[in-house]
Amino acid sequence: MDVYQRSYCRPIETLVDIFQEYPDEIEYIFKPSCVPLMRCAGCCNDEALECVPTSESNITMQIMRIKPHQSQHIGEMSFLQ
Repeated sequence: MDVYQRSYCRPIETLVDIFQEYPDEIEYIFKPSCVPLMRCAGCCNDEALECVPTSESNITMQIMRIKPHQSQHIGEMSFLQ
């Protein structure tokens, strides 16, 4: 039963690459390069069902943005979780 309880559809903290969320910001290097976000994961008992969020919220984190050979600054970035 332990395997079932750990595998059902639920929000799980997942490390998400910042470029996955901000694909147009390729001129920057981000520190950290990934952030922990709560995302749906797991399995449903019925193949006709899909694991999707019942609600979403924005979370803001301080991320260092580095533009190589030009500048760096710490700013706030928002992520959907």
